[in-house]
Amino acid sequence: MSASVDDDIVTDPNLPPVAVEPEKLRSRWTPAKIALWIGIALLGGLGWTMLAIVRGETVNAIWFVFAAVCTYLIGYRFYSKVIERYITRPDDRRATPAERKQDGKDYVPTDRRVLYGHHFAAIAGAGPLVGPVLAAQMGYLPGTIWIIVGVILAGAVQDYLVLFFSMRRGGRTIGQMARDELGRIGGTAAILASLLIMLIIVAILALVVVNALGESPWGVFSVSMTIPIALFMGLYLRYIRPGRITEISIIGFVLLIGAIVAGGWVASTEWGYAAFHLDRTVIAWGIIIYGFVAAVLPVWLLLAPRDYLSTFMKVGVIVMLAGAIVLVRPEISVPAFSEFAGGQTGPVFSGPIFPFLFVTIACGALSGFHALIASGTTPKLVEKERQTRFIGYGGMLMESFVAIMALVAALSIDRGIYFAMNSSPAATLGTVEGAVAFVNGLGLAGVNLTPDMLTSTAAAVGESSIVSRTGGAPTLALGLAHIMQQALGGQAMMAFWYHFAIMFEALFILTAVDAGTRVARFMLQDSIGTVIPKFKDLSWRPGAWICTAIMVAGWGSILILGVTDPLGGINTFFPLFGIANQLLAAIALAVVLAIVAKRGRSYFRWLWIVAVPLAFAAVVTITASMYKIFSPVPAVGYWANHFAFRGALAEGKTEFGTAKSVAAMEAVVRNTFVQGVLSVIFVTLAIIVIVMAVIVTVQALRGGGGENLEDAPVPSRRFAAAGFLATKEEREIEKEWEALPADHPGRPSVSSHH
Repeated sequence: MSASVDDDIVTDPNLPPVAVEPEKLRSRWTPAKIALWIGIALLGGLGWTMLAIVRGETVNAIWFVFAAVCTYLIGYRFYSKVIERYITRPDDRRATPAERKQDGKDYVPTDRRVLYGHHFAAIAGAGPLVGPVLAAQMGYLPGTIWIIVGVILAGAVQDYLVLFFSMRRGGRTIGQMARDELGRIGGTAAILASLLIMLIIVAILALVVVNALGESPWGVFSVSMTIPIALFMGLYLRYIRPGRITEISIIGFVLLIGAIVAGGWVASTEWGYAAFHLDRTVIAWGIIIYGFVAAVLPVWLLLAPRDYLSTFMKVGVIVMLAGAIVLVRPEISVPAFSEFAGGQTGPVFSGPIFPFLFVTIACGALSGFHALIASGTTPKLVEKERQTRFIGYGGMLMESFVAIMALVAALSIDRGIYFAMNSSPAATLGTVEGAVAFVNGLGLAGVNLTPDMLTSTAAAVGESSIVSRTGGAPTLALGLAHIMQQALGGQAMMAFWYHFAIMFEALFILTAVDAGTRVARFMLQDSIGTVIPKFKDLSWRPGAWICTAIMVAGWGSILILGVTDPLGGINTFFPLFGIANQLLAAIALAVVLAIVAKRGRSYFRWLWIVAVPLAFAAVVTITASMYKIFSPVPAVGYWANHFAFRGALAEGKTEFGTAKSVAAMEAVVRNTFVQGVLSVIFVTLAIIVIVMAVIVTVQALRGGGGENLEDAPVPSRRFAAAGFLATKEEREIEKEWEALPADHPGRPSVSSHH
């Protein structure tokens, strides 16, 4: 049976149309349109040619911007339209859950542009900032290809399809959909994997913030100030001036800039330096407490205003950075494929280019975390079915652009400084002299690091040291400061731009930490609710507090392990984050594959659109997991590392490898055990889900389809445009709705811009 357009949906004849007629949706090709798309294709082709084929001694950063933007435009205009036409087949005559179940809390029909911002704020965490920076170790070309091509064929496809199918099922989570579509075994494995993977994802996001703020009084002050600013914004919108979003956004932005400027002043005073120069463990505990409080407070008080703040900041800063790159046109001297692209080990992360490049870049091209958001809050807010392409596919393209900008920023700084910042404290000894000796000892062509380069760069950005500032965020901040200072002039502004970028990244990431904790809490409540029904009631406070505490304790303990890791927490934990995230993407794609196959025979020939990214994600992540579990190279394999350090302790050694004390050696033994066990659990659960999905898909192919578990269609009673800008046909229908008298019984409440 087919689950596409329903011919039996009859809309109210007393209302204007609720959807554009299908024949009017086909755009006509005019000579001007054809010329425009040929121009976009040629410019994109020129960008790729300069990056991949011409490749002189240096490559101009402007080609990254052109290659990315043109490829995104083509992917969105053509490939996502194919998915819409042949797989999702949206029908705007059907009421979405937001319209059908409207309750003013979870289900609210939301303006598509506001929802795009909400969705982007929730999905864009540390991944697109950190992964590409770390992947720059391999050279610029492998990362660039995967970020741009991967998002078109994999990441945006997953986000769009999960959002659409969740919306058709009343906003069910990916775990609930897995239980419905794959049966008890597949569903249980998917829910368990989702919960455990959320722990590692949130822990690594928090670890990036800790590394960015460690021993940085300016950063700690500025980021701490964002919390009272967000609380003030929430109260302002709720009680002082309800609905004045633009007004509070301007006030919030001014306060943010004030917090950065004040941070520089506070950090330069004796009392300020003493109060805000915090140890990384102290910052970690601060984030754990923040995560708990943010997840249990009402959404309107902290989360929603932070989303506004961070959306403006995220999109604004990335567009500003892209403009600055076009203006400055920095020359990048990093080779297309670096000296580490062919080996098993490297100073930033270990493992061969396949599969570790893909799991390191993670969110910029494909992210399982997005499946939790796309099946969590967003499907309950979508106003019309056709908007899912703009929000799901388009939102992910924006995240990929963030990743490309992060990669360019990392590539634009001196390679010696890049390796000094991203190598673990154990390798550089945490000192300028140690970093210089280590980086110059790598034997990199054209790299000659001097102590003065490190001390003068640290002084320029207002920090005491930039050595071993791992986690990608400080590197990106330095790259952004470097480019912005060239674009707008003034060496004195370097410190401002650096801390502006640190705060921008912390805002980016903390949004994902609190949203991630909240989503994980919903998932846990739902799971416990199958045994103790009271937990299913999300408004029951004891249940919310207990589940939040369990999830925060889980990711908090992993965060503390990472902060105290002598091998550099981010250097050893990030591959596990990448693998876990991509395994979750494979699980989401597996569920989607089964859903599409069950829709009927007319969908079978388009199954490859889901099957290809699923197969690639499965091969990459299972291979990476096998390396991490079975590799005999201690720098790559968790268990090899575990047994090497355990053996050294048994022999009575007081230092071994990069660990310089017995306590450090014991920490390595403990961390590698946790990582090794998690690797085995993650990959086992993912394989179970993928196998169950393949079985269900084969059964559907043999039977000509399967059970349709979508909610029964209900006629819609409202209209809204599908894309960012309304088309001519959509504007005509909008006028008809506006002409309805205010007291007309069929007139819906105005779309919420909450």
